[in-house]
Amino acid sequence: MQRVLRSLAPLLFALACAAPAEARPLQQVLNEGTLRVGVALSTPWTLRDADGELAGFEVDVARKLAEDMELEADIRVYEWDRIILALEAGEIDVIAAGLAVTLDRALHVNFSDPYAVGGVALATNLVNTSNVQELQDLNTGTRKIGAVEGSVATALAERILPRAELVVFENVELARNALVAGELDGFLEEEPVPTFLALENPAMVDVPIARPLLETPTAFAVAKGDPDFVFLLNAWIEARNADTWLPTTTNYWFRSLAWRNRVESR
Repeated sequence: MQRVLRSLAPLLFALACAAPAEARPLQQVLNEGTLRVGVALSTPWTLRDADGELAGFEVDVARKLAEDMELEADIRVYEWDRIILALEAGEIDVIAAGLAVTLDRALHVNFSDPYAVGGVALATNLVNTSNVQELQDLNTGTRKIGAVEGSVATALAERILPRAELVVFENVELARNALVAGELDGFLEEEPVPTFLALENPAMVDVPIARPLLETPTAFAVAKGDPDFVFLLNAWIEARNADTWLPTTTNYWFRSLAWRNRVESR
C-alpha cells in the first residue's frame, strides 16, 4: 500500500497544483489584511506615471476602498481578456477597472451598484454649430457626424441622426483632427474623449449635452457566492458619494486635465 501511495504522490501533487484557486470570501480578506484589486491599463482609469508607478481613477478608488476597509491595497494589472478569468480563478478579490455592467458578464461575476457612468457623448465644432439649438438640428443631410469604424458610436449615430452624413474614421485621432479642423459638425465617441477634446480646444470644440447620449454604468465585480462583499461595496459607494469623495475624484480624472501634470514626463 505504501508503495502504491508513493507512486501516486507525484500525480496527486500535480493535480493539487493544477486545481483552480477559490475566491476568498470577505471575512477571509479582512482576516488576511490585504485587498487584491484587479485593474486594466486604460487612461485615465489606470495608467503609469512618469516614474512607472500606477495612477488613475481606479487606482485612487482601489486605494481608498482598501484604506476604508483598514487593509493594504495589492493592485494587480491585467489585460482586458484576462481580468474576469483572474477573478474567477481567485487571483484577485475585486475588479475595479471601469467595468461596464452587462448581462454576459453578470453570468460570471456579481456586480456592485454603479460607482461611475461612462458612455458615448457628442463633441461639436463650435463654429459649424453656432446656430444649433437642439440635437435634432444636426439630423439633416447637410450635417456631417464622425465616428470610429466598428464602434458603438457608429451604430448610435445611425440610430439617432439617420439623416446626417456619417463619416467613418479608422481611429479616434483622425476623427478628432477632422472635428477641430471644421471638417465635421459633430463627433460621437466614448467618454472621456469628447470632454478632453473640448478641454484641449475650448475655442473650437464643445460638449453641448452634459450627459452621454448612451450611458454605460460601471461597477465593482466580485466572485459569485459572497453577497456580503457586494453589500459592503454598495455601502462604500453610498458613503463616498454622500461625502463627495467619489464625485470629486471623478471630476478630477474625467472632467479636468490637471492630472496630466502628475503623470507626464518631467
